Amino acid sequence: MITRRNSIQLLAAAAAGTAPRTTWADEKPKFPIGACDWSIKKQQDISAFDVAVEIGLEGLQVSFSTPDSEFDLRDAKVREQYYRKVDETGIQLASLGMGILNKMPLATHPESIDWVEDVIDVMAAMSKEQPDKAPHISLLAFFGEGDINGKPELMEAVIQKLKTVTKKAEDAGVVLGIESLLSADDHLKIIDGVGSKAIQVYYDSANSLRMEYDIYEEVVQLGGDRICQIHCKENKGLIGEGDVDFVKFQQSLTKAGYEDWLIIEGSTPKDTGVVEAYQKNFATLDNLFRK
Repeated sequence: MITRRNSIQLLAAAAAGTAPRTTWADEKPKFPIGACDWSIKKQQDISAFDVAVEIGLEGLQVSFSTPDSEFDLRDAKVREQYYRKVDETGIQLASLGMGILNKMPLATHPESIDWVEDVIDVMAAMSKEQPDKAPHISLLAFFGEGDINGKPELMEAVIQKLKTVTKKAEDAGVVLGIESLLSADDHLKIIDGVGSKAIQVYYDSANSLRMEYDIYEEVVQLGGDRICQIHCKENKGLIGEGDVDFVKFQQSLTKAGYEDWLIIEGSTPKDTGVVEAYQKNFATLDNLFRK
């Protein structure tokens, strides 16, 4: 069946000179493919949908920041704009992402846990307003000033703070995904310490490989029921042209029982434009995971 979404994406593919690809109309496929709005240079900007169509993506991870920032999803009118963009483009809201926690860490900043509570409230509201368009996952970032790797006292502070919001998250049916430089063992310490299925791991292929973890074993160790979403990323080039063995990674994710969103992050060489790079990244993941 050719839907508006199919036709838009086929036109985008034709304009870009790429081969048409299969999209889904009513049923989400295994390993749907999206990208972070910040990686396509449209952080917390609704025009990210237009770039996503040009690339040929299937979904977006959308930034969630401090109150009153531009395109703040706390505002019902802003959420309506996003719903309309989903209808117009067929691009799904795969998840939200709280990169703000890299600058205002969850472990130490006094207001950060309030913002996490806000993101839970927003996803709950979206589920009531437009259940077929609502994201159910938000990434919690732990990099830069928010890094907790090798800092047990900060890990414990995160555990205690997350305990205060997990009941609300469970009731809302949403998941908070920890993306960090922690090993699988340390991620499990946080998950077990909080004691809630609402806390999972947002696994990043390149970050973990850079830390010299065995990413192929780690995803199996964590299992598909504790990995809420995946960042497919290369630090040194396009996907498939760097250090991550994505053939092996796909095999490991399948073994782990994970078949959900693959969100492209980074993976843009300096001499390649974002749209061109992400079309190539999409094609590589499509071929490796879905052919």
